[in-house]
Amino acid sequence: MIYIIMGVSGCGKTSLGTFLSERLGWPFYEGDNFHPQENIEKMARGEPLTDQDRFPWLLRLHEIIERERSSGSDALLACSALKRLYRQILLHGSTVVTPTSSVSLPSSPEVFFLYLHGDYDLIHQRMVARQGHYMKADLLRSQFDILEPPSDEENALTLDIRKSQKEMILEVEKHIESLKL
Repeated sequence: MIYIIMGVSGCGKTSLGTFLSERLGWPFYEGDNFHPQENIEKMARGEPLTDQDRFPWLLRLHEIIERERSSGSDALLACSALKRLYRQILLHGSTVVTPTSSVSLPSSPEVFFLYLHGDYDLIHQRMVARQGHYMKADLLRSQFDILEPPSDEENALTLDIRKSQKEMILEVEKHIESLKL
């Protein structure tokens, strides 16, 4: 099983992924570590990424997901996955960005999205308080502007970030148990 922890910057993807990895014993891949240097520099300058900037990064993350799925491993991956198209690329790779692809492909039964949902003001406060991250708080509005929350058919579990880490982890563990039944 693969869980993709998604949401805008500053919502807590890395924190939740780290805690879940320790709790479940699953490997955790921080999507930010796979951005090309050009993307990091662009965000550090306060410039929002375009779809074209994101596609190579998303394809790299798709390769990680496919490698883990092929090996039969469980894993966690943090990735903003702001648009449905981005989530489709994570699941299906380059087949969804070809000129002939206009149809949305089905979700994969062993891949789930954990959508960390919160309001702009709360997340902006968190981003202003954090240190050492290249993503500037000024870019948060651009992420909210393009955010397409996952739909019911996308295998997504929505987690309210106002809850504690412990409460969210318990929700994820309940979800995992429900899938085993």
